[in-house]
Amino acid sequence: MLKREMYVKRIRPFMGGELVKVLTGIRRSGKSVMLDLIKDELAASGVSRAQFISFNFEDLSFSRLLTAEALHEEILKMAGAIEGKVYIFLDEIQEVNAWERCVNSLRVSLDCDIYITGSNATLLSGELATYLGGRFVEFRVYPFSFAEFLDLYTRKKPDSTPENCFQAYITAGGMPYLANLHYAEEPSKQYLRDLFNSVQLKDIVKRHKVRDVDLLERVIAFVMAHIGTTFSATSVVKYFRKERRVVATETVLNYLHYCCEACLFHQVRREDLPGRQILSINEKYYIADHGIREAVFGGNMRDINLVLENIVFMELLRRGYTVTVGRAGDREIDFVCSKGGEKLYVQVAYLLAGEETLRREFGAYEGIRDNFPKYVLSLDEIDRSREGIRHRNIRDFLLAEEWA
Repeated sequence: MLKREMYVKRIRPFMGGELVKVLTGIRRSGKSVMLDLIKDELAASGVSRAQFISFNFEDLSFSRLLTAEALHEEILKMAGAIEGKVYIFLDEIQEVNAWERCVNSLRVSLDCDIYITGSNATLLSGELATYLGGRFVEFRVYPFSFAEFLDLYTRKKPDSTPENCFQAYITAGGMPYLANLHYAEEPSKQYLRDLFNSVQLKDIVKRHKVRDVDLLERVIAFVMAHIGTTFSATSVVKYFRKERRVVATETVLNYLHYCCEACLFHQVRREDLPGRQILSINEKYYIADHGIREAVFGGNMRDINLVLENIVFMELLRRGYTVTVGRAGDREIDFVCSKGGEKLYVQVAYLLAGEETLRREFGAYEGIRDNFPKYVLSLDEIDRSREGIRHRNIRDFLLAEEWA
């Protein structure tokens, strides 16, 4: 089992405290494993495993506990036999009807430390915030970074070089279970297709009672084809009109929202840098795992520019940055990244093939006069840094511990 220290380090200060720890992310991104790592951490600090109460609500063994009342009663019963603080782990909590009332009541009535996971972002913005405003802390769990993938991939294939591993990462992506399949191509694609179908059915269609599943599939396919490309819901409607399909703009917006709620896609707003304003139209979308895109839609190597951009974007999220797309006049900067008081800018390209490409990528920073780090990333092996703008190989950037 890979020790995901990046996440454990963030959660560690809150362990044993009264705040409810909430882990969200796309299905199979490693949330259940994170609960196991937290249990190990607690046990290593002296907590007895006899104090743990755990349920995974995708396990049919616990189907009788899928209401707030039944779950509450069962936990109180089990807690009565435990001496000292109770540590409660509730995995895929969204399967429990009105679960938020149960969690809130347990927090009030027991001396407990609660950890919950869910595959839906509205755990925070909706149900949970209503009942636990100010009494929870969120940790978003993402598929494997390239560094994590490299660690596991070289265990399975010791002769691999970082270059070989990155080529595999571009098509396989970072879903943790692929290591159990030894990254074999066809079994991996089958697993990712099944995972995608599960996200679409359970977290989107069933949760939101989507009737026009065919349209939903077409919207998802459109976004997969255009990851990293600015578009609006209106442009999607126009595209479908050419396909002789009448679609309401509101419907497209709803479907995009559902996909983001299910952590399948991430929306990135555009920012006018001189005016420091968020623009209200033409966002970008990136997929949570580019391996899913390859398995379902295909073409990761054909669309290598977009996929590399997607990989870098997800790494920025993993490291806790808030990301926007920057606009300065008629120039666009791929990523404007903020965290605390620090900031950095990132441009992503496949290769800096000629002087025109160099001018375009480095020239994006003309007019940006602050002293925050500015990067141009590509797969070139030769350092092309110039005029204070840093050029880095994408692999090296992804593996670096610090950027600023």
